Amino acid sequence: MNGTGNQSSKNTKRGKQLASGDGIDRRSLFGYASGVVGAVALTGAACAQPGTGSSAGGKQASDIDYNDFDWLEADIESLQLAMAEGRATSQSLTQAYLDRIELIDRQGPYLCSIIETNPDALNIAATLDAERAQGKVRGPLHGLPILVKDNVATADRMTTTAGSLALLGSIPPKDSFVAAQLRLAGAVLLGKANLSEWANIRSTNSSSGWSARGGQCKNPYALNRNPCGSSSGSGAATSANLCVAAIGTETNGSIVCPSSANGLVGIKPTLGLVSRSRIIPIAHSQDTAGPMARTVRDAAHVLTALVGVDAEDGITAAAADHQQDYSQFLDDGGVAGKRIGVVRSSSGFDDRVDALLETAIATLEEKGAVVVDVEFENSREMGATSYTVLSCELKSDLAQYLAGLGPEAPVKTLADVIAFNEANADREMPYFQQEIFHIAEATGGVEDPKYADALATCKRLAGKEGIDRIMDADTLDALIAPTGGPAWVTDLVNGDHFSGGSSSPAAIAGYPNITVPMGFIHGLPVGLSFFGRAFSEPTLLAICYGFEQATQHRTAPQFLSSAIEA
Repeated sequence: MNGTGNQSSKNTKRGKQLASGDGIDRRSLFGYASGVVGAVALTGAACAQPGTGSSAGGKQASDIDYNDFDWLEADIESLQLAMAEGRATSQSLTQAYLDRIELIDRQGPYLCSIIETNPDALNIAATLDAERAQGKVRGPLHGLPILVKDNVATADRMTTTAGSLALLGSIPPKDSFVAAQLRLAGAVLLGKANLSEWANIRSTNSSSGWSARGGQCKNPYALNRNPCGSSSGSGAATSANLCVAAIGTETNGSIVCPSSANGLVGIKPTLGLVSRSRIIPIAHSQDTAGPMARTVRDAAHVLTALVGVDAEDGITAAAADHQQDYSQFLDDGGVAGKRIGVVRSSSGFDDRVDALLETAIATLEEKGAVVVDVEFENSREMGATSYTVLSCELKSDLAQYLAGLGPEAPVKTLADVIAFNEANADREMPYFQQEIFHIAEATGGVEDPKYADALATCKRLAGKEGIDRIMDADTLDALIAPTGGPAWVTDLVNGDHFSGGSSSPAAIAGYPNITVPMGFIHGLPVGLSFFGRAFSEPTLLAICYGFEQATQHRTAPQFLSSAIEA
């Protein structure tokens, strides 16, 4: 998860801020928060780089065009057409992406975006090819390789660990509902994406994209810069064309921030639209999975597959009224006639980002939108109470997930995880500690006397008195704000240093948030967030698609060593 706000705090102030609830910002609200390819799962610390500059076949990395790839930037519908016309099969596509993972993630740029690949991926692809040959195509995802974040449970030969060695070897007894929905839609689960360990809920001084299992994930636009998190690997891998699309999860910013930093479209759905069951949790009042893709249309197709009613997650009963083909809402003229509010309190942290925002506003107006300025006034109080909610829910929700692994689970409580990390500090805590874990463990969980009031306050400030009030006052269809700033240089010593962002209102309210590329700063992508009322995905997608088609900002990364080369 990624906490967001508009100020930066110094590392030396974080402990006092966390204790007092003052100065809550992106870091103090939990930090934004090989063998034969395809035949052997890649496990362990997947990004142990060799000490040489060589790459595949003994060539120097500079001699290789990493974007010489038949399916570069291919979208879902073009890949379906290729299979329908016999120019590709699910097996050939899956092998192509596995080969590219070997070339880019394990060699060359060493993105460290994927913890392990699925040893059964090619066999799954063969089964789906056989279905196609018999005239059965399940839908837009049939036969396409999709990555899932390593906190999304899969009951197969891959493990589900949230990047932690404490759960190494853990295979859940049952698929998460999200994984089951993807399989039902015909997707090939290609592998597990790296992430900020424990979804960036462990330390106030963490580096996004680092996990003990996967190492430090990199940004494919500038390899010394951070991919943001916690869905770091999902973002970097999708941007680098290592998969067709990926699944991320978000508590606060963990889909939209890495999507922005990696030049992607990311959808953080309304809470209850997509099941949370058997996903390693932070907090049930904000957690959700969602798609990360290179286009709005691809993201809409993946969202369509994910939505459903899950008997194990009662909140998804609301999804019964929203199971539909979300691609039907995409319209070149989707911006025309819409009333859009600019949340000015979420800008102003970077003049260059502000300039991109003004250009985006001009584009929206040119396409027929009415754009007005609005303010979100409750951010400080909301941030302080959200910290209490997430701390309490983490303790209770993690224990519930671990109990679902059965009596053989290697750890059973947050206290067990803390003890494991202390006993394995050389591997688990070489760069940062587990301050947030200790704070959460000291709470009474969801039975804590402070919890119920804090949760009610959060939902009121973010929802009824926040997004709903602002939108009702001006009869708005959507709100917009910069998703964040350009990616920062990864710093394992000092941790992350965010510049600004806008994810908190929608995250805390449980409302939808979609980020779309807004432009570049020194070759680094920056996104624009579109958010609004609960279950307003159709309206947001229409606006996002219209904006995307008018701007076409997405470009494939070049794996430069630094942004200065751009």
